[in-house]
Amino acid sequence: MRISERFRGFLPVVVDLETGGLDPNKNPILELACSFLNYEDEKLVPHKSFSWDIKPQPNLEIDPGSQLLTGIDPLSDIENRTDEKAAIKSFFKEVRRETKTNECTRAVLVAHNSVFDNSFLNAAIQRHRIKRSPFHPFTTFDTATLGGVAFGHTVLREACQRADIAYDEQSAHCASYDCEVTAFLFCEIVNLWHNAQIGRNIFYPDSGENLSQL
Repeated sequence: MRISERFRGFLPVVVDLETGGLDPNKNPILELACSFLNYEDEKLVPHKSFSWDIKPQPNLEIDPGSQLLTGIDPLSDIENRTDEKAAIKSFFKEVRRETKTNECTRAVLVAHNSVFDNSFLNAAIQRHRIKRSPFHPFTTFDTATLGGVAFGHTVLREACQRADIAYDEQSAHCASYDCEVTAFLFCEIVNLWHNAQIGRNIFYPDSGENLSQL
């Protein structure tokens, strides 16, 4: 199966943002990571990943409580960080490249508590007047909701444990790590659903395939 066929021509892109607080208009993005997915032997799997450490946007505040939670000190290595606008544009370039490669029409953001990540991403788009986003304007896949349905828990750590996905507490709240485990969780849920439908009359009109024949 091709990924474009599975998601109605959309490309799911797993995203994680680490931020300097909870308000997308007052607090900056500090880390951004994404994972692209693909099918191998009829299983959806993580394919490749990218990440950016981002300079705090001027005039935005870093909440001390958030910094205590994430452990990110952006001022300690600020010379090695990327400007927010440049990071977003580089991220979008990779998304567009992967979308075109997979013959998809548009990307869809996948995240754990996707409303949070999407709100910060959209705030950055408006802040820098970026006119074209490769993502669907409102549709997202939220692994907190999907984890609650599939495994009975919305917390990333707990959903991963119930899905037998290794989760390291010491590595949590790092965008690249959280993105990685979120990608594994999303793939596990999609593959579980696929396996549960074998033998049933589930049809994907874009692919012309019946799951019972796969």
